[in-house]
Amino acid sequence: MPKPVLLTVDDDPGVSRAVARDLRRRYAESYRIVRAESGRQALDALSELRLRGEDTAVMLADYRMPEMNGVEFLERAMDLYPYARRVLLTAYADTDAAIRAINVVDIDHYLLKPWDPPDEKFYPVIDTQLDAWSRTDRPPPRELRVVGHRWSARCYEVRDFLARHQVPYHWLMDGDPEGAQLVAAAGAPELPLIVTADGTTLCAPSDAELAAAIGLSTTPSTGFYDLIVIGGGPSGLGAAVYGASEGLNTVVVERRALGGQAGQSSRIENYLGFPDGVTGAQLAERARRQADRFGAELLQAGEVIALEARGTARVARLADGTEIAAHAVILATGVSYRRLNAEGVEDFVGRGVFYGAALTEAPSCKDEEVAIVGGANSAGQAAVHLAKYAKKVHIIVRADGLERSMSHYLIEQIAETPNIEVHTGKTVCAAEGADRLERLTFAWEGGKKTIDAHWLFVFIGAEPGTGWLDGFVERDPRGYVLTGPDLVAGGRRPAGWPLARQPYHLETSVPGVFAAGDVRSESMKRVASAVGDGAMAVALVHRYLEQA
Repeated sequence: MPKPVLLTVDDDPGVSRAVARDLRRRYAESYRIVRAESGRQALDALSELRLRGEDTAVMLADYRMPEMNGVEFLERAMDLYPYARRVLLTAYADTDAAIRAINVVDIDHYLLKPWDPPDEKFYPVIDTQLDAWSRTDRPPPRELRVVGHRWSARCYEVRDFLARHQVPYHWLMDGDPEGAQLVAAAGAPELPLIVTADGTTLCAPSDAELAAAIGLSTTPSTGFYDLIVIGGGPSGLGAAVYGASEGLNTVVVERRALGGQAGQSSRIENYLGFPDGVTGAQLAERARRQADRFGAELLQAGEVIALEARGTARVARLADGTEIAAHAVILATGVSYRRLNAEGVEDFVGRGVFYGAALTEAPSCKDEEVAIVGGANSAGQAAVHLAKYAKKVHIIVRADGLERSMSHYLIEQIAETPNIEVHTGKTVCAAEGADRLERLTFAWEGGKKTIDAHWLFVFIGAEPGTGWLDGFVERDPRGYVLTGPDLVAGGRRPAGWPLARQPYHLETSVPGVFAAGDVRSESMKRVASAVGDGAMAVALVHRYLEQA
């Protein structure tokens, strides 16, 4: 951590240098001395220090300064550093004013100048202030701070982005004292406001800007690779590990966060090799480290918006206009949660309505009633996790039971959790509230029921989101990518495909472009099978490259 600051401000340059000199003689080893020659200059310096997360121990201000006197400065500086000790420097003629200032703005001490010798008249005062400051119960500095509105959809997205990348941060609401101080120091920007450890501020950043600020790789190191993997979920990370470990120059392009939907899971208990279960975030982080160790390049917050074939090369165009090419491509884009079509629901996305587990919100559900829509494993895992915090968890399922779509071990856990209630044969039909979700109504054939609930987590199936592949590869009516035998069986063997070669098992209608994981038609939609798809796709890429 940087040294705490001792700040002195005096409009007389000679006096300012003399005060700073005396401070350095005794305190330079443990403190950094900062001097200013006006109240405005000193406030600007404090704002910069505050944004960088540096602490200020003592502020010394001359009483008689033009434009902003010492009392006015210390009063405003309190908003930035409420725990710093405040010392007013006065001449003998100003002692009455200094005493009044102590009563008005809670100044800790007034110090008569000039002082000579400092060992008797200056240092004992500063020593006392530093001792008092060191014993003050101050909140510890945080490396990354996020300031925003509690019920802002974009603020939630930023927090979720940081959490999924396992970046430690401190969340501050703009109405909190510390949050308000940071907003003021940054000039009242658009929220969310992100303040990094070095004091850099980002106002309402995009995902790409945020990724760059926290040190994620967002720019490709070269224009051509052996293999491009589009998507960083289990299948994409599996392909990265196997591709890089087998000598292919591999790049992964992930739009949001490594791990995909599986990365949001609170607990995966049926994955081979983890008898006690593993969180999706832990699994994703281990896979990331493994891919990185083998030399795979991981680009995050990068969105591929188009693919095309240029001779033997396959070219991916990113949203920022960047193009990267490779001998082969693996589509591992997974799926996204289907939107809930109910009155009012879309109005509260990020403000009480969340698609997926939204693990960052779990502690905020303490002693509240929450609702979960969906009956598959992801819904069951979220229900068990949220039940540790919430007063009651309502699982709302359209089907007449959970057995059709949920694993038996999860059904048993739900049955053994007293504060989970399952509502079968019901659907959510309306969401209401003002600034946030406040009430939910669900219906069934015999009637309706409204509950007070501030939290709704939606798991109602998934969609592949492959519209950007229109005209490039063949897909089934639901948008999933057709591969291998499914192409031949459907009579979709593309024109121009060499007659002597059948498409490989995971190969799409474009030679050299493969699909793995949930985005592939007829895939199993399980983490383990997705990882297996990624490994198999790499083996087929090798075969393709040998024959190309």
